[in-house]
Amino acid sequence: MLDKRMSPDAIVAELADGMTIAIGGWATRRKPMALVRAIARSSLKDLTVIAYGGPDIGILAASGKLRRLIFAFVSMDQIPIEPHFKAARQAGLEVWEMDEGMLHWGMRAAAMQLPFLPTRVGIGTAIAQDPRFRTITSPYDDGEMLIAMPAIKPDVALLHVHRSDEKGNVLTLSTDPFFDELMARAADRTFVTTERLVTTSELSLPDNARYHLVERSLIAGVAEAPFGAHPTSAAPDYQLDLPHLRTYAAAEGDAWADYRARYVEVDEPSYLAAVGGADAIRAIPAPVY
Repeated sequence: MLDKRMSPDAIVAELADGMTIAIGGWATRRKPMALVRAIARSSLKDLTVIAYGGPDIGILAASGKLRRLIFAFVSMDQIPIEPHFKAARQAGLEVWEMDEGMLHWGMRAAAMQLPFLPTRVGIGTAIAQDPRFRTITSPYDDGEMLIAMPAIKPDVALLHVHRSDEKGNVLTLSTDPFFDELMARAADRTFVTTERLVTTSELSLPDNARYHLVERSLIAGVAEAPFGAHPTSAAPDYQLDLPHLRTYAAAEGDAWADYRARYVEVDEPSYLAAVGGADAIRAIPAPVY
């Protein structure tokens, strides 16, 4: 299929109850928030999510979509505690928590179609005592004991990229694409939202070669979603919206219903208008960490 264009809602319609979904990005960077909001509006339930989490996890938790979370952290950087995730975990959300490197290695094993990869990450910590982890002895002369990190395989990966053509050739222009490539390679299917749909020739400039995330054969569908990562960043196109993240973080208890009505239970043009419009987002300064 050479034309893979879809709408965000059409992508969500490809998902099913009980699926394991990897959500790309990192904390407050390049999260596919337009898809997250569409999932929150949908009837989907009992999802297992794999993530280096941010407000994507909080919104899905507060919307009752999560059955299980496989994660290394959930944070909003300058707002270290994600309150909606915190509330869900304290209420008994099932989790599999691990070190960042272990999650990386689990996805890499799945991307390589291996049952596990050996690692030293986690040895000597309480995480290694989790019975879901096994150890393996090196078959070589060193005889070192290592953790056999099991493959973590999603049914679907959801990513946000900067540019794509209709064929699914995608560019990620961030200085660090994090683990999106591994998620795409590990998943049975990968869907992306993109800041801009462009022609293939626009993607093929020589300087763009290093930004191609994965082969187009791994992309099942692409939806144009300008500002689709907001309130997280899609630098260099725009930065994270810290004032909005503070509004989101403060929307606990009864305030969550008001936040959801204004920013989640709306289509993307209405969301964009509610957060101040395109010019306001483009004017956000780079954060200071």
